Amino acid sequence: MSAVVTEGAGVRYADRIRSIMTPGGIEAWLVEDYTVPIVALEFSVRGGSAQDPEDKPGTAHLLAGLLDEGAGPYDATEFHERLDDFAIELHFGADRDGLSGHLRTLAKHRAEAFDMLRLAVCEARLDDEPIERTRAQVMAGLRHESTDPDTMANRAWFAEAFPGHPYGRPSKGSLESIPLITRDDLAAYRARVLARSTLKIAVVGAIDETTLAAELDRTFGALPATADLRPVPLAAPQGIGTRRLIDFDIPQASIRFGGASIHRTDPDWLAAIVVNHVFGGGVFSSRLFREVREKRGLAYSVHSQLAAFDRAPVFVGGTSTKNERAAESLAIIEAEIASLAEHGPTEEELVIAKKYLVGSYALRFDTSTKLAGQLVHVQVDELGMDYMDRRNALVEAVTLEDAKRTAKRLFGDGRIFTTVVGRPAGL
Repeated sequence: MSAVVTEGAGVRYADRIRSIMTPGGIEAWLVEDYTVPIVALEFSVRGGSAQDPEDKPGTAHLLAGLLDEGAGPYDATEFHERLDDFAIELHFGADRDGLSGHLRTLAKHRAEAFDMLRLAVCEARLDDEPIERTRAQVMAGLRHESTDPDTMANRAWFAEAFPGHPYGRPSKGSLESIPLITRDDLAAYRARVLARSTLKIAVVGAIDETTLAAELDRTFGALPATADLRPVPLAAPQGIGTRRLIDFDIPQASIRFGGASIHRTDPDWLAAIVVNHVFGGGVFSSRLFREVREKRGLAYSVHSQLAAFDRAPVFVGGTSTKNERAAESLAIIEAEIASLAEHGPTEEELVIAKKYLVGSYALRFDTSTKLAGQLVHVQVDELGMDYMDRRNALVEAVTLEDAKRTAKRLFGDGRIFTTVVGRPAGL
């Protein structure tokens, strides 16, 4: 169970968040909460799969799976036994732009938990047996995904939208690249990326500022001061206005589509969130759900989202439908994109989208773990400590004129790049 952090009447989140600076120069955001004797920590560093060696995609993903597979004096079995003995949750992950870590512990086991995090971050052993075991697990997943049409369509979209760019490489690696990754590759990636200069930390729960400062210096103080990140060039998706068909003998076609988006630092970013909700982000209220599923029964699920990558923001979406109805489904999707680009959403659609986005926002931080994650996100995106207090008002302030202007910016001339896996008729 996680502590639930709620906003009481007249209480602002910014008033509960404290930015602390440790004696060692490590900054973190802290929300003290003693509702439940639990401490949750989330951290992130810049890097992710965009920092993988060009010929060895999947390095970050593989490393994230190995940081808790033995560290310091403990081999993999001993490390996990110690986590179990103290009921400590510890895991790591990597996306395209960052490497992250999650810790959750009972307050009474705080010292042991922070020590295990320290060992994983600073002294992961990267022993041969865990490397080969984790490699085999990743390979098994990739073999399964190699025949999954949704994954195939998604991978093909990014590979052809970003040829020669880090975002075009598979973030989990490939069946060809994962066997090539050595222990030296993993150690070199860790040395370049895991550093204090890009470290963002948020802690929520039963811990005071002085205690946390000491624990953070002990946990992260041994990391290199500065990351050695390779520049990732700005990019825009290629192939706009074209379709890539991948022949695969299945009864349903998997469709992925998308194009360039608006960067999250753009003043129209929240208006873009609203427009995307109208288009395909709303589970039951979006145009795609209404036109593709409700009216015509072409697909069970259809969706879109804004992917706020650091160097190439995009909007992407997808659906699966019978081969014989793939052309019809795609025509409807393209028509709705063109309609939004030309006319924008209606007043009713705007009201419904804003109501949902405002009403559901609190669900993103209704536990200490989720709140810590949101606080790291706010830090990474440099939104300001008061963002969670301002965000709903900013959504409410999006006017119909804002939404129409942003829809035109987001969808442009209505053209998209599409990948289709299957044997669709008429495409």
